[in-house]
Amino acid sequence: MSAIPRAALWLGLAGLIPFVGAAGSALTGQSAVLAGFEQRLMLHYGIIILAFMSGVLWGFSTKAEGTQAAVGYGLSVLPALWAFFTTMGDAQSGLLALVAGFLGLLGLDWHFWRKGLAPAWWMRLRLILSAGVLACLAVGLYA
Repeated sequence: MSAIPRAALWLGLAGLIPFVGAAGSALTGQSAVLAGFEQRLMLHYGIIILAFMSGVLWGFSTKAEGTQAAVGYGLSVLPALWAFFTTMGDAQSGLLALVAGFLGLLGLDWHFWRKGLAPAWWMRLRLILSAGVLACLAVGLYA
C-alpha cells in the first residue's frame, strides 16, 4: 500500500480550510467576517471544488485508451455539470445538492481508482477529504 504523498495530503487538507472556517463560524456564530454567509461560502466553494475535481478526473482519463477513455471523459464532466445544474436555488437546497455531488464524486473516484487510472493512494486521500467536506456541509445544513 503506497503512502499518500505529503504534498497531496497537505494541499488537500488546506483545501478544506474554507469549508472548516465556514462550519466553525456557523457553529459559533462568532464571525464578523462571514456574518451569516457561511452557507453561501460553502456553496460557492463547493461548486468550485466539484468543477476542479472534474478536471482531475479528466486528467485520469488521459491515461486510458479507446472506449475506456471515452467513458472516462464522459464521467469526468459529471461533477461540474451536477454543480452547475443543481445549485442555482436557495443555499439550503444547494448544500443538499453538494452533499449528493460529493457522494457521487466519491463513487467516480472509486471507479477511476479501480480501473487503475488514479494513483494507488487516491482513495485513502479522497476518503479523508470527502469526510471533511461532508461533515462541514452537514454543519452548514443544520447549524
